[in-house]
Amino acid sequence: MTEIHLYTAATMNGYKPVIFLEEAGIPYDLTFVDFAKQEQKAPDYLKLNPNGKIPTIVDRSEDRPIFESGAILWHLAEKYSQFLPDDPLGRSEVMQWLFFQVGHIGPMMGQAMYFQRIAAPNGQEEPFSIKRYVDESRRLLEVLDARLEGREWIAADQYTIADMAIYPWARAFVWAKVSVDGLPHLQSWFEQIDARPAVQRALTIPKAQPAFWGEADETAFLNENAARFASDVKSVR
Repeated sequence: MTEIHLYTAATMNGYKPVIFLEEAGIPYDLTFVDFAKQEQKAPDYLKLNPNGKIPTIVDRSEDRPIFESGAILWHLAEKYSQFLPDDPLGRSEVMQWLFFQVGHIGPMMGQAMYFQRIAAPNGQEEPFSIKRYVDESRRLLEVLDARLEGREWIAADQYTIADMAIYPWARAFVWAKVSVDGLPHLQSWFEQIDARPAVQRALTIPKAQPAFWGEADETAFLNENAARFASDVKSVR
């Protein structure tokens, strides 16, 4: 029996632990959480993750669940002694950038995606909100670009869980409709991670979403995605 059972879906947060597990070569069991069936709100799942979101892991060796994607990456890095430096300064640097993703990039780009890709197609066009979140997302990508000047990786001069956390969100700039023009260091970082076989494999698990990365015609997926979350928009009218 494998130690790690992962519950996830094909979202930016959902890909983060998959990237770690694929990069680290750790065997794991996978359960796809189907949002269309509201499986993330099922009583058995809420026992694992009270917030009713993905991803969640169950670490069988410790007989406990861990939820929140940043906490999961931290747990896995500690457990398997991979992608997190041993020295205190390096570890602190990685954790700062991990929380930068959790507290800023994810929420801001997530809202940019929500208002453009879900609310607007469902009849809730909010130009002020869209501009607010797109502009702030661009500012955060500029912070990353400045950070990456003269560096290969985000923190501690090595590939870490900070890169793994930030990449699926920042790389989805197309889906968030945020420009990366004039951000050469960020674009070089994208290219480095794009070239990693384990990352490309991870982005197909549990399902590939090429529209996120600007690699497919988004029209069909846009309609499917908007319909899947239509009830969320209707509930706030």
